[in-house]
Amino acid sequence: MNPLAAERPLSLQDVQEAAARTAGRVRRTPVLPVGAGRWLKLEQLQHTGSFKARGAFNRQLAARERGELDPVRGIVAASGGNAGLAHAHAAAELGVPATVFVPGTAPAVKVDRLRGLGADVRLVGNEYAQAHEAAVGFAEQRGAVFCHAYDQPEIAAGAGTLALELLEDVPDLDTVVVAVGGGGLFAGVAAALEGRVRVVAVETAGAPTLHRALAAGEPVDVAVSGVAADSLGARRVGAIAFDLARRTSPVSLLVEDAAATAARSELWSRFRVAAEHGAATAWAGLGPGGYEPAAGERVAVVVCGANTDPATL
Repeated sequence: MNPLAAERPLSLQDVQEAAARTAGRVRRTPVLPVGAGRWLKLEQLQHTGSFKARGAFNRQLAARERGELDPVRGIVAASGGNAGLAHAHAAAELGVPATVFVPGTAPAVKVDRLRGLGADVRLVGNEYAQAHEAAVGFAEQRGAVFCHAYDQPEIAAGAGTLALELLEDVPDLDTVVVAVGGGGLFAGVAAALEGRVRVVAVETAGAPTLHRALAAGEPVDVAVSGVAADSLGARRVGAIAFDLARRTSPVSLLVEDAAATAARSELWSRFRVAAEHGAATAWAGLGPGGYEPAAGERVAVVVCGANTDPATL
């Protein structure tokens, strides 16, 4: 279990506090009607192209409030993807250094983008686990604030702020559909909507961390593969997400790679919404073979990221 996970249950109050803390730092993303009783929450328009900026700002601002964010030591993260970009962006906005550890196998384009945001990029090992271990060690040795990709209370609470916006824009919402990787987005949304709105959690069959955890009764390691592995590629669902899943009993669905790819194409062709495969996974979970809403049910799908090659849309 991640020692940085919540010692107490993540709550609506945590999400509300995150919304107040990050006001003016994150974008309030629009909601697009896409049919009777259907909406898309366009979170791919968030800073750095994904919802991760919400948790990054909340984590770093909260650390600054507590006096933990040293202007010289800054923050450290392990991620060559959306989380790393978000933390580098937030650190630049707050005027503190960011050190980001990534596997040596990370694509050069991602490394260059991180450096473009001002991050000190350290290449370590060939797997994310090695980069993560190095980042934790760096935080302990240097006193930098460690920023997890998904399994910290402030990270998850920050992600949940999009659900508060969604409820303001779409009153009487019945269901929200989200994609799941490590589970930070799911955890935040579930905490924000607990007891009020159903959450449908969708994963690809090649990265079924939450689905396997629910079946096993505890988080377990899974092999990760497939088209969404770059963004939904956590090998184990976070402890915070698993706790929220046990509390809220979400609808847990798996979709095949082909469905995620088709959903990505459909989002672009029908609505001109650019989504990465992981984000399109949520859309793929809605409809025949997945979650079929009842007559009159009001459903929103979170498009959580757009860091994808536009030439492949």
